[in-house]
Amino acid sequence: MSEDAPTGERAETADGWRLVTAAEGTAPPPGATTVVAQGTFDLLHPGHVHYLREAAAMGDHLTVIVARVDNVTHKEPPVVPATQRRRTVAALAAVDRAVLGHPEDIFVPVATTEPDVLVLGHDQHHDEAAIAAELDARGVDCEVRRASERPAREGEFRSTSEIVACIIERRDG
Repeated sequence: MSEDAPTGERAETADGWRLVTAAEGTAPPPGATTVVAQGTFDLLHPGHVHYLREAAAMGDHLTVIVARVDNVTHKEPPVVPATQRRRTVAALAAVDRAVLGHPEDIFVPVATTEPDVLVLGHDQHHDEAAIAAELDARGVDCEVRRASERPAREGEFRSTSEIVACIIERRDG
């Protein structure tokens, strides 16, 4: 079993495949405006906190989908195990629920959650129109929005790559 192996509750996917997902937090109450945010969250930093606070403000209940290692193909894979990243994200006050992403199809947990709003991070590589079109094709009726960038603050990191670069410079320098 890999470090990315899920534990916890079960959910049925649209194609009938049984997926065990790990979740922390509560499901949205009936009638709540549900919001989904997603990301890798390898080294949690103020940019992540800004993104999730802004996403939470767009509705009543925020579910965060934490990417699995195999789904992180646009950058270096995360160092921190998926379950640890999920637990860390779930501990943030803005987050009502944190789940691990699907091992093969990033849209499955979005469809399962049935959000009113899907919020992308300001610097995430996803194309909003393409995401909206795929969700529409899957029968998921939700608005796709992009969060704002966190204003720069003196001496503060805003990205995982900045943190990693600084560690390498200080340790190797």
